[in-house]
Amino acid sequence: MANVPTIARVTVHPVTYAEPNDNNSMRFLTFVRIESTDGHVGWGEAITQFPGSTRGTVEIIKGLTDDLIGKDPTQNLGIWRDIRKQTWWYSYRGGLAHFALSAIDIALWDLKGKITGQSLIQMIGKRDASPDTRLPVLASTHVWNSNLDVEVARHEKFIKDGYIGFKIGMGKRGDARVGYDLDRDIKFVKDLRAAAGPKAWIMMDRGQSLNWTVDETIARVQAWEEQDLKWVEEPFEPWEFEHFRKLRQHTTTLFAGGEREWDYRGYSEVINSGTLDVIGCDVGRAEGITGALGIIRLVEAAGLWFNSHAWSSAVNTAASIALSASTPRCLLQELKPDENPMQHELVDEPFVAANGSIGVPNKPGLGINVNEKVLAKYAF
Repeated sequence: MANVPTIARVTVHPVTYAEPNDNNSMRFLTFVRIESTDGHVGWGEAITQFPGSTRGTVEIIKGLTDDLIGKDPTQNLGIWRDIRKQTWWYSYRGGLAHFALSAIDIALWDLKGKITGQSLIQMIGKRDASPDTRLPVLASTHVWNSNLDVEVARHEKFIKDGYIGFKIGMGKRGDARVGYDLDRDIKFVKDLRAAAGPKAWIMMDRGQSLNWTVDETIARVQAWEEQDLKWVEEPFEPWEFEHFRKLRQHTTTLFAGGEREWDYRGYSEVINSGTLDVIGCDVGRAEGITGALGIIRLVEAAGLWFNSHAWSSAVNTAASIALSASTPRCLLQELKPDENPMQHELVDEPFVAANGSIGVPNKPGLGINVNEKVLAKYAF
């Protein structure tokens, strides 16, 4: 019997970089590298976002490393369950342990695929995993210019660059101030529609810094619906179920949310509340690929839509595209449109939109090659 490769080394690589898609604000990510005894390497990532959460996640991963050494990486589901049991005291309902588990789990799936010669979509997929498989792709953006005519022109270009539409995050860094003035917000979306054309998908995403009343949200969304708004994301805080229900009585657009949830239980509560149509999930937060697959099953059973929140590195994007392609309950794949280090420097074949779609990776594992020099360049 041939020797079964086991986990030989686990290293953690936190990074910080200026994100062009967020007005060059500093962002933080935590990468995990897992190497097997036969020389294969798997990569994972957690979207830790801030300095403190990144430092904490690094320490948790280091604390889990000794228990990973010597394990069979192809038995990744068992390892996922073991980590959940081991972190029970500090991971109930969410927290930094979920970041750590997410990064490790993604790396193990990548490593498993490289050992077995299977792509992620082949390992998890329910759809045809042919090289021709593609998903509709949306530009996921923030706005920051005080002159909204500039932002309208910028988003018009995304359509010309090969995206089916765009989702705009409001209340973000910069001087755009979208989301603060009802009349100005209504005109902005009207101008976006005129520039992008009748077929472009337009979504609006309330940022966490904005706090809308129910009445002004109804007025805002009703006006946007006149411009064929595809969905509105997190118009209220996730726990404000009654606000969502009131908005539902006066509008017809899809409601999206969920990206701040951590695990199966949290997603179960949101789905059972009946407040959302589109369930957002970040694989770098919600217990990795294994956790996301459980969430997809919930979404499918409820007849809702699954949406990958892929707003970090190409590692997250590769996993997210495969997850999106694995279910018929997915409308599209989001992608950051502006070139950035963690997408375009980190891997040798960056993900790009073409003719309104994006390809599904079909090489072993995540289907990407990570440049470790880039991680060293942006080390935190």
